[in-house]
Amino acid sequence: MRITVIGAGNMGGALIHGWAKSGKTDGITVSDKNVTLLEDFKRLYPQVNVTTDNIAAVKDADVVILVVKPWLMSLVINEIKDHVDLTRQIVVSDAANFTTDKLAEAFGNENGNFFYVIPNIAAEFGASMSFIAKGVKTDDKSVDTVKGLYDIVGDTLVVTENLVGPGMMMASCGIAYVMRYIRAQMEGGCEMGFYPKQALQIALQTMQGAVSLLKETGWHPEEAIDKVTTPGGVTIKGLNELDHSGFNSAVIRSLKAGLNK
Repeated sequence: MRITVIGAGNMGGALIHGWAKSGKTDGITVSDKNVTLLEDFKRLYPQVNVTTDNIAAVKDADVVILVVKPWLMSLVINEIKDHVDLTRQIVVSDAANFTTDKLAEAFGNENGNFFYVIPNIAAEFGASMSFIAKGVKTDDKSVDTVKGLYDIVGDTLVVTENLVGPGMMMASCGIAYVMRYIRAQMEGGCEMGFYPKQALQIALQTMQGAVSLLKETGWHPEEAIDKVTTPGGVTIKGLNELDHSGFNSAVIRSLKAGLNK
């Protein structure tokens, strides 16, 4: 499977790193206007083709992945649409809110195999959570192709398009929220006497431990909480402080904030 990625910024770059490291594609072409960025990718991954020419980039691709800012999508599509063969090529939008119907409208053809996919920057390390929605005319074979591609860089869910936005808030924006929690835990650790690097080590390993525990056991989070919470103990006191401060409500509101248009 030959893929072309147009846009090598933070998200596009994470995908490129993840796919290039895996060695599980037949070829990767990266197109971007930033020559320095392209040179960096070529140095890291000599097998990757790089170009500043979007038209040349899409020519031999099986899957064309558009990872530019949403307001640049129409500009890029206008440039390439006469050079994309929608009878054989799959087109993926990784741009927030640039859905499959917008792809069809921009290409002037509703019969293409169009996808709206939102991954996250952990794709670089094979740890993305990606949400995949197909267009109304997209065939099942193309779904398998795109899912297989994003499976390389992490976990995937094939969902209806209305769930991609909530998925983005949980898994893409959600990464930032998790980082903020880790930062807060570091600050608490420093206040209690640990050096910042020590506090970071503790916070990261604690987060890793919690994730591993849930994945390996299949427990519900509350079941795991019960394992470490004893009557009158320090854990329940800390949990109650989180509740008194509106922790659950704050998390839910943060996830829903981006959906309030």
